[in-house]
Amino acid sequence: MNLRPYQQRAVDAVFDEWAEHDSTLLVMPTGCGKTVVFSEIIRRTQPSRALILAHRSELISQAVRTVEKMGVDAEVEMADMWAGGNIWNQKPVIVSTVQTQISGNGGRGRMERFDPDDFGLVICDEAHHFTAKSFVKVLNHYRKNPALKILGVTATPDRADEQALGQVFQSVAYDYEILDAISDGWLVPIEQQMVTIEGLDFSTIRTTAGDLNGADLAAVMEAEKNLHGIVSSTLEIIGDRKALVFAVTVKQAERYAEIFNRHKPGTADWVCGKTPKDQRHQIFRKFRGESTQVLVNVGVATEGYDNPYVEVIVQARPTKSRCLYSQMAGRATRPIPGIVDGLDTNEQRRGAIAASVKPTMLVIDFVGNSGRHKLITTADILGGKVSEQAIERAVAKAKAKGTALNMAEALQSEENNLRQEIEAQKKREAARRAAVVAKASYSSRHIDPFNALQLKPARERGWDKNKTLSEKQAALLRRQGIDPLTLSYAQGRQVIAELFKRWDGNLASLKQCALLQKHGYDTNGITIDQAKQMIDALAKNNWRRPEVAA
Repeated sequence: MNLRPYQQRAVDAVFDEWAEHDSTLLVMPTGCGKTVVFSEIIRRTQPSRALILAHRSELISQAVRTVEKMGVDAEVEMADMWAGGNIWNQKPVIVSTVQTQISGNGGRGRMERFDPDDFGLVICDEAHHFTAKSFVKVLNHYRKNPALKILGVTATPDRADEQALGQVFQSVAYDYEILDAISDGWLVPIEQQMVTIEGLDFSTIRTTAGDLNGADLAAVMEAEKNLHGIVSSTLEIIGDRKALVFAVTVKQAERYAEIFNRHKPGTADWVCGKTPKDQRHQIFRKFRGESTQVLVNVGVATEGYDNPYVEVIVQARPTKSRCLYSQMAGRATRPIPGIVDGLDTNEQRRGAIAASVKPTMLVIDFVGNSGRHKLITTADILGGKVSEQAIERAVAKAKAKGTALNMAEALQSEENNLRQEIEAQKKREAARRAAVVAKASYSSRHIDPFNALQLKPARERGWDKNKTLSEKQAALLRRQGIDPLTLSYAQGRQVIAELFKRWDGNLASLKQCALLQKHGYDTNGITIDQAKQMIDALAKNNWRRPEVAA
């Protein structure tokens, strides 16, 4: 199986982190092949035995299929399936649920069947769940092996969860944002449409465990007027596109399907966790094909569900959880199979998606009175690298527009507007100071790496909170003329990564860039040799740009 470039970078980054840490985290959006990445990591660690831990049966079967495609045998430890426990009948990979690991065996859990020293690697699929006590208990059992390496993989975690993840995993090896994947042409652009439903009121709903209270939310979403308003507006928007609807309760799902079919006979079906397995598979097969246009689900088409033919996500299950929202929206971000693989450049992949039968995907959110609640939108899951103010502005723009809005473009536009406003404010402040102080001198021995390298400072993620750069990292920055005390941990790692990228690519050094920019040159993409020639020309012309002097 050929890895995509970002998947190869992720694999290499994990092994780099394991050189210094026992556990690390891989953050990659839904649809970008997290299972492929950790399967390749398992393949590269053979003959060391590996354990994959998940929390849903769908993730178990997906992991087994992908690992075996890599040529490594796997077996399942779950329910009535028992993996080989001794050297004579064991396979190199065991896939198991955490629930299985802690259940049975006289209260000691089935994990006691396995000797931690038999495993060199543990993979934590959907790692944001592993902050829970029961999950940590399982990890601690296998951590009795001092040589064990642990990898957690997750999509877009809640910002509130990031710090908790930092307590379980020592570092983050690779963080690939949804916006990066869209820009690189691996996922389809996301459009957002906000639909106002008169009478939809979330303001009295309580908050339980960080999200909207289930019973309160069900009462609102099951109200007859809201049911009809959501279904009729959805049908008007989606046209002939295939839509996946997320509902709160079984009653709500049944009513949605009924009303959809009343408006457009034979168009909708519904499924929930209690739907018999054979019937559920049949429903999913019909939805993947031509039989069903709209599928309403209750909690079964989030993690592990893969249907690239879905074009519209209908959020009839509002949430305050960024992680849950990203899982739901991620069900439609994949392009049509065979569209992008084999193409060499970002531009080619984006062009192929734009020319396909699925050029974009749409998320429909229903807007009412949210009161004190901050409900998640696509801006939140796309905005990992932009400011909270830009996210708020983009959401306001989507609400005001009322039709489909390319949210990535809206976020970038608002971020650029904010940047221009900040620059204008800086200029006004500089002019004010100049009026107060007629003459002043200022010098600094340190270089601002973000200006010199044209980088946008990384947002501090929760898992990096209270972490500091190592002395080796700080010394490297100081040698480049950078004061490490002015950088956060994330920013320090960001600058170091950019420095190595420049050294590997023979691009102009930090000091060359800083000097040339001081004299008004654009240093984007220039090589070390080109920078040296420009600096030599400056020096020979008494440090004035030759073309200016002429």
